[in-house]
Amino acid sequence: MAKLYLRENIQGAHINPELQGQFSEHLGRGIYEGLYVKEDSGIPNENGMRKDVVEALREIRVPLLRWPGGCFADEYHWKDGIGDKANRKKMINTNWGGVLEDNSFGTNEYFELCRQLGCKTYVNGNVGSGTVQEMSEWVEYMTFDGVSPLTELRKKNGHDSPWQLDYLGVGNENWGCGGNMTPEYYANLYRRYQTFCRQYHPDHPFKKICCGPNVDDTNWTRGVLSTCFQEPGGHANHGFMDLLSVHYYVLPGGWEHKSSATQFDAAVWYETMKKTLTAEDLIRLHGNILDTYDPEKKIGISFDEWGGWYEVEPGTNPGFLYQQNTMRDALLAGTTLNIFNRHCDRVKLACIAQMVNVLQSVILTEGERMVKTPTWHVFHMYQHHQDADLVPGDLLENEEVGTDENHVPALNISASKKDGVYTVTVADMDLAKSHPLEIRFTDFVPKAVKASIVTEEMCAKNTFDEPDCVTEKAFSGVTLTEHGAKLDVPPCAVLLLQFS
Repeated sequence: MAKLYLRENIQGAHINPELQGQFSEHLGRGIYEGLYVKEDSGIPNENGMRKDVVEALREIRVPLLRWPGGCFADEYHWKDGIGDKANRKKMINTNWGGVLEDNSFGTNEYFELCRQLGCKTYVNGNVGSGTVQEMSEWVEYMTFDGVSPLTELRKKNGHDSPWQLDYLGVGNENWGCGGNMTPEYYANLYRRYQTFCRQYHPDHPFKKICCGPNVDDTNWTRGVLSTCFQEPGGHANHGFMDLLSVHYYVLPGGWEHKSSATQFDAAVWYETMKKTLTAEDLIRLHGNILDTYDPEKKIGISFDEWGGWYEVEPGTNPGFLYQQNTMRDALLAGTTLNIFNRHCDRVKLACIAQMVNVLQSVILTEGERMVKTPTWHVFHMYQHHQDADLVPGDLLENEEVGTDENHVPALNISASKKDGVYTVTVADMDLAKSHPLEIRFTDFVPKAVKASIVTEEMCAKNTFDEPDCVTEKAFSGVTLTEHGAKLDVPPCAVLLLQFS
């Protein structure tokens, strides 16, 4: 029997709501058709934003939305996406699918979407093909409340007051699609660009995100940090950044032999689960380097691209990255969010890629129809961790499962406390059998428990014709004990337990 010992009498780090952030790029049907439609499209909308999608996203309390990319961000020129839509520049989206981008979704539309979602804002600026002046003026257009040509331009475009910008990404993947730069070259550009991104709201400054490594590239991490932390006079500083980004995708089969999103066997399942756990290795790897420059952990990790990347659905544009979503993705999401929770002392922001119709999305749309994916249901359960405090714990006697090539601990768990309620989330990666689990608190004696579960066979998915194949259901198999609780965790399942 696995045993989880929770030390609720020890103050844990705070779990930022932003750990459950979302990402939406100008890619495929992620924004256009997925989030944004023409106001006369016949699909119910408010100022172009699909009402059904916005309502579903509000149900999972989306805390933050990253936009406009992604690789698209370093080819995006913000002035193309403001003003009269009939006069906005049209371009070919050379990154994703070679389709026409009419720039009808731009800065004003992004902030309108965030207003409807009630979420924080994360705008990614263009370092790869943009200028210092361009990024500086975008910040001014968005956030300045004084007298300037850019504030007059914003008012002319229908928004008198400045918006609240919460996070600014200074470039994206500049080691690759954002310019194929060396770490030292990018770091010097970062120092320069961020200097001219003025803080016009000292009472609510935006946080600056520096482009971090691709997966396990420690050379990039060290090169960027050593350059950003070194003053010309030789004195250390804060590195000019609030967060350092990390990107990692789970790719069973690798880039050349990506797995089908819906047709896979147990061997591919366990390969996926093992690669999912790599996220924790990466946090430790780059976190250790950060510790040498920032031992007080004032700089957070922004894990702002993560998720499963599979073969696109048959018959769809390969550049649109449209894939289905199964119980495999539910386990990937639950496990990854548990990892972020456990490392919330360093991980301060994360964005799944992507929100609608792209990669491991929480929503799929097709014309007027919409479906919530298994990943959506996991986010719905995990929202109880938002703004809570981590409860440290030790999971012992956790059985190893899987194949000879890919074996993993069966259970992956995180716990938090908020308003007197203890939330425990459990992901069981085992496909074959249930796993008994005993939960023991140090001092707390639970009087009541509320539980729910997402579970089905591994390839189960929600479709437009069968939208409720995988859903969150009540779970009654928990027995309270003198010190906590006992239960059998079903195979291929994500569980939510709330003790009060």
